[in-house]
Amino acid sequence: MKRIICFTFLCMCFILINSLATNAEENEYEARLDYYHKYAALTGVEWYYIAAIDQYERNTKNYRNYCPKKNEVISICFDPRLWSGISNPVYDDKNPDRILLFGGIGTDGNNDGNADRLNPDDRLSTMLKIITAYGVTSDSIEQALKDYYQTEKGVQIIKQIAILFNHFNRIDLNKRVHPIPKGYNASVVNNYGDKRSFGGPRVHEGVDIFASTGTPIVATAYGYVEVKGWNRLGGYRLGIRDIYNTYEFYAHLNSYAKGIEEGTIVRPGQVIGYVGSTGYGKEGTRGKFPPHLHFGLYKFDGKKEWSFDPYPYLRKWEKVRIS
Repeated sequence: MKRIICFTFLCMCFILINSLATNAEENEYEARLDYYHKYAALTGVEWYYIAAIDQYERNTKNYRNYCPKKNEVISICFDPRLWSGISNPVYDDKNPDRILLFGGIGTDGNNDGNADRLNPDDRLSTMLKIITAYGVTSDSIEQALKDYYQTEKGVQIIKQIAILFNHFNRIDLNKRVHPIPKGYNASVVNNYGDKRSFGGPRVHEGVDIFASTGTPIVATAYGYVEVKGWNRLGGYRLGIRDIYNTYEFYAHLNSYAKGIEEGTIVRPGQVIGYVGSTGYGKEGTRGKFPPHLHFGLYKFDGKKEWSFDPYPYLRKWEKVRIS
């Protein structure tokens, strides 16, 4: 009897903890949206563009030593030297007048008398002051972002995130699923980093999921189709970017699902193509290896893009295979 009571108590605690975590996450999304809509109304910049910039900053802040690593409602962060002014004797200054005097970019967004680099309002007002100096059209915002970030790829990703937020009219696009639906046999081989020789010495930047030709392949996340077409190594392939700067690479496809083109928006579980054995030659080459899906993950950190091992994620997503 005591064991039953103890087990019931533990189950109730687990449910309560999960419920509290879910509520906290929902509250954070609501708080972020409140900021985005507030500053959209103040500046004329669409809320989803503001949200996309903040998401991009959230995705890249771990690779900048001056950004707080803790979870924050607003993640836009600035180099203290730029915020305060390069020649400002006060390193992380909060005095708006002195910041202005020394040519810093920091502003007082909430009119509390301080230009605090870590304050959400001050962060947003500073970023949007930089952007709106160019105008509020899509083209002017894009140019402002290119000048600020100094990376074409980064700005492209921000635009794609904005498109996703606008299309789904929400920012909580974090669902993940396995690329092979439930009901189809699929064998995942943990071969990330193995040596490959076709096309020259290289390492395998993904894992192979062996399945029968024609097995459906689904998108693992909400995303934007960035690349579609033939690749000598990957055959018919797709590259899909999610809101976390992650690029999902699907290769050796037999064919594509109807309607999948560059620029298509996809959701988790949507069929995007079918398993095949294409690649290792001119377009249309098939059968040089058994049919399988090559699945790769790449992360853009604000400066460069690099692959990382998908195997642990596929193991986790195995529990959420779509029917």
